[in-house]
Amino acid sequence: MYQFFIEPENIKEEEIHIVKEEDIRHIRNVLRMKEGERLCLCCPQKSREYVGPIREISPECIRVAIEDINGESGELPVKITLFQGLPKGDKMEWIIQKAVELGVHEIVPVATKRSVVKLDARKAAKKTARWNEIAKSAAKQSKRGRIPEVKPVMTYGDAVSYGQTLSMLLLPYEDARGISHARKIVESVKGKESLGIFIGPEGGFPEEEVNLAREAGAQIITLGHRILRTETAGMTLLSILMFLLEED
Repeated sequence: MYQFFIEPENIKEEEIHIVKEEDIRHIRNVLRMKEGERLCLCCPQKSREYVGPIREISPECIRVAIEDINGESGELPVKITLFQGLPKGDKMEWIIQKAVELGVHEIVPVATKRSVVKLDARKAAKKTARWNEIAKSAAKQSKRGRIPEVKPVMTYGDAVSYGQTLSMLLLPYEDARGISHARKIVESVKGKESLGIFIGPEGGFPEEEVNLAREAGAQIITLGHRILRTETAGMTLLSILMFLLEED
């Protein structure tokens, strides 16, 4: 069943009105849907998912009957923020897409000491807009209950300060203690309201950045005996957390 995101003001008593031009065009011209076919419509502000058949299709509005209303079933109970060190090339796009599929709550691109990519304000704004479109598309595809936000690029210091507003912080590091310690730390995430994950760029984190995160309360953990690429490390930890936290 195809999913689209809607605004609260378009939810009526018995039906929902789809009025965004791009959504109407996609439903009519790309999907070629007909009256009677069912849609899943998600309202992030209300944390609700509405399911029902199309009543009417017109160039200005698509009316969908409300048959069923579900809660925020597509979301993890812990809000996870991924602090991702800026990688080279188009890796960030892939990381955002997969992180959204795995249930991340928001993504913060971080300019670290070893980040090769350097973005000025104009380039950073254009990149952020592009990244948010990728997050939106991935949220639709994976039937998320909300669209995770990709924040503007932060310095490492600002990211650590922002991380201190969360319930818990994790930073995978190759020189961290053993895997049994990491398992205990990861399992303690259950019941937390929010969690931040810090992932370094291709060159990893220098010791001073690790120490800064540790001073901010971050738990430094290992993900095993192998060195993982930046695009693999975050997805590994997110996959572990998704499996651990997912509810029936």
